[in-house]
Amino acid sequence: MTITEMRELKEQKGYTLEEIAEKSGIDIELAAKIFYKKEQIGQKEFYDLLTYREIRELEKVFVKADKNKAAEALGAYQVKKQGEYTLEDYYALPDDQRYELIDGVLYDMAAPAVTHQEIAFEIAVALRKYIKDKGGKCKVFMSPVDVQLDKDDKTMVQPDVFLVCDQSKNTGRCIYGAPDMVIEVTSPSTRKRDFGKKLEKYVDAGVREYWIVDVKNQKVIVYDLGEDFGENMDLMIYGMDGEVPVGIYDGECKIDFAEIVNSVVNI
Repeated sequence: MTITEMRELKEQKGYTLEEIAEKSGIDIELAAKIFYKKEQIGQKEFYDLLTYREIRELEKVFVKADKNKAAEALGAYQVKKQGEYTLEDYYALPDDQRYELIDGVLYDMAAPAVTHQEIAFEIAVALRKYIKDKGGKCKVFMSPVDVQLDKDDKTMVQPDVFLVCDQSKNTGRCIYGAPDMVIEVTSPSTRKRDFGKKLEKYVDAGVREYWIVDVKNQKVIVYDLGEDFGENMDLMIYGMDGEVPVGIYDGECKIDFAEIVNSVVNI
């Protein structure tokens, strides 16, 4: 939700600054900067001034977050059909529930297994170390950071690990647009989506490289998507007993999965 939309809703609902501050938990002086006409700030300053959690809490003030909201996704009863959900519904979901929104469909994201998280963390650490050693400008992120992949209101994903080189995509609230590289550590509940819908979405959005770490089969599937939206896509399959080169760094960066596997308990 943009700051302009919030201001319009404030007028429609007749909220006072005191009510907004009380409902969202933000300081009343900050609320004044956002909503008081003589003090109004722009979207960029809005993202700079507030933390991600403060933005989420502020958005909830202007979203009807009753029990009926997105009830289908929560398994209670049908309110909307899958395919009709938007970011408004996504932001109205409870904080303790994780979902991804893909083409208007809400997918329940169960808490990952410890092994899953360990592997994702070790991959992120290895990528970050390489970038830091080389003085690179790209940044590594891990779930649950939001990625507004298609720049619309129908899709918001949370890749396990991803790399962003254009820092203008970082709005402070989410990554707006396609990451350069995405890594998903697949599990039984996400396998079909990782190999199907997400591959399709990442190709269409312009992700340059996509890895699927298939722990069950001890494989790392690497899709080199290039910069032509998958027109000349290459597919490579590696075992998790050696190094896997990172294509966007011309193979100079390598992730040692043998080392990762040896460091992870109960793989």
